[in-house]
Amino acid sequence: MHSVFVYVHVKAECTDAFRSATIENASHSILETGIARFDVVQQADDPTRFILVEVYRNEEAPAQHKETAHYKKWRDSVADMMAEPRQGIRFANVYPAEM
Repeated sequence: MHSVFVYVHVKAECTDAFRSATIENASHSILETGIARFDVVQQADDPTRFILVEVYRNEEAPAQHKETAHYKKWRDSVADMMAEPRQGIRFANVYPAEM
């Protein structure tokens, strides 16, 4: 399993639009065979900050995800909503055991 935590800071006036676009992307992403989880969380004390928690079944899955129409639509639609560039950090699974 391979996890990517994507840290996103959006412009305050774009929070609702970003949330909607990201939920749409996540709902399609979770249907991909290479994705085990795709969570969208919003910071409780600062609603302009989100983390996307993406858990992939294999090393190829992140690149495959980035080739999907729903990802490309999301990427293009949220680009101008960012208050700063998003940051993705990769993690290796420790626990629980891989599914």
